[in-house]
Amino acid sequence: MSPVITAFDWAAETSVIIPHPAEFITGLICFAVLLIVSHKIVAPRLEAMLAQRQAATEGGMEKAERVQAEARAALEEYRDQLASAREEAARIREEARTEGAKMIAEAREDAAADADRIIQDSSDRIAAQRAAARETLHLELGALSVDLASKIVGEDVSEAARRSRIVDDFIADWEKAR
Repeated sequence: MSPVITAFDWAAETSVIIPHPAEFITGLICFAVLLIVSHKIVAPRLEAMLAQRQAATEGGMEKAERVQAEARAALEEYRDQLASAREEAARIREEARTEGAKMIAEAREDAAADADRIIQDSSDRIAAQRAAARETLHLELGALSVDLASKIVGEDVSEAARRSRIVDDFIADWEKAR
């Protein structure tokens, strides 16, 4: 009989669920070899790959957190610089306002001083012109008075001391009347 038939005959005699002992041992040895190979070769590689993935994920998360923290710090620094720039701009505006007010006050003071000086110069010139006009008028009035008095009195009143006294009396009376 052939071995194929013998195995067939044995299977007919035994249960369909229970395998032949040779098959069972062969299957068990193959399974053990596969288990050992997977435990010694595949499992470490798989664990290394999983560890590498986990490290990459954790490293990526740490890097993302670090980048996010740096971004927050940069944003805070930007906000601080912006606030500082605003304060500086406000300070510069206030200084400009103060400086402008100071310049306006100085210009007003200079203008007032110039106006006072011009008024004083004008007053001095007017006073000098008035004094010169008075002196000229005094001399002309004196001469006219002497001529008129000589014509009225009929004698010559051109004597200097007398003329001077008459003119002075006349001017004094005239100023009192004004």
